[in-house]
Amino acid sequence: MSFHQPHHRQKIPVIRHHVAGGTEHGGGIGRLVSYVLATDGGRLRHSVCDTRGSKWRPLGSSFRLVAAMMAMALSASATVQHLHIAGRGSTLRKLILGCWANMLGRPYVLHLHDYDYAADLDRRPAWQQRAIGRLFTRAAQVIVLGQRDAATVTCRLGVDPSRVVVLRNCVPDPGRRQRQGSAGTRILFLGRLSARKGVPELVEALARPELRDKPWTAVLAGDGEVDETRRALARLGLSDKVRLPGWVDAAAAQKLRDESDILVLPSHAEGFAMSVLEGLAQGMAVVTTRVGAHDEVLEDEVNCLLVPPGDVTALAAALRRLIDDEGLRSRLGQAARRLYETDFSMTRYLHRLEALDAKAIPQPPLFGKLP
Repeated sequence: MSFHQPHHRQKIPVIRHHVAGGTEHGGGIGRLVSYVLATDGGRLRHSVCDTRGSKWRPLGSSFRLVAAMMAMALSASATVQHLHIAGRGSTLRKLILGCWANMLGRPYVLHLHDYDYAADLDRRPAWQQRAIGRLFTRAAQVIVLGQRDAATVTCRLGVDPSRVVVLRNCVPDPGRRQRQGSAGTRILFLGRLSARKGVPELVEALARPELRDKPWTAVLAGDGEVDETRRALARLGLSDKVRLPGWVDAAAAQKLRDESDILVLPSHAEGFAMSVLEGLAQGMAVVTTRVGAHDEVLEDEVNCLLVPPGDVTALAAALRRLIDDEGLRSRLGQAARRLYETDFSMTRYLHRLEALDAKAIPQPPLFGKLP
């Protein structure tokens, strides 16, 4: 990425992003960080440290953590550790890194990405909850995806509200879809094939009598319970209408969006889903659920259709409306694209992220205040 080059004696601060799996295997978080690195116009330098590796193995995980700790120890004082945190093992890894940063006197920012962090806290013993509270209260800044998570970190973990900032995920502008006309409506799901993502309900909805004989085809792209989903489709007689390509990379995902009319994500829990945002960016008609920060951004019947999580009947009805009504698909897709253009500029996101990280730098950069 490019950035403003200050006087040669001024050292450009570095933001080190700690992501389990890095940008290649870090899921939605890794994808977001890869977008940050690829966006022009930043005034800080960004680097990535993989805290887990591509596969969960105790030895490999320990090695990654030690490498991250060594990198932190060797970093200059103007380096901010940007810890991307979710529940489960991610929190344990960040507890270690946060403790190490405090011992070294290195400032860190916590960036919470989780579909239900309050529930994750509830499952932990009291001593872990106290340790997590210290991790969050000692952070220079805490970034969250929506108001639900803001309430969790302030009310449950005791973080000063003045140090909590809501920053929505963003994606680079992919341009408008180049969908070519063809017979039938194309439905697309992008994400892990799992119960949390609502895949069993989606399969059941597609098999409903009111949808079965409609002119549609679907692609359910992602890893996870691929074989189980394939068996369910075969049992319901949908194998000829639904394709399961497995995990796809970013380029293939964009091509699938270009070729599709409807993006559906009937999740039971999300933070703010990247696949929904990418569907909005490409002007697709989006069907998703009122979970996480979706309700804070999306408007039912205006720029998407929102259905209750787990409600097969409502999901089938929403899909049927879009299959039957090309005008509705077009209206929602245009509104989705306008929402993206208005609120989700990747350059603006980068500037806001850098401004938050810059607040954590003990001696602010000499080249002036960030936007």
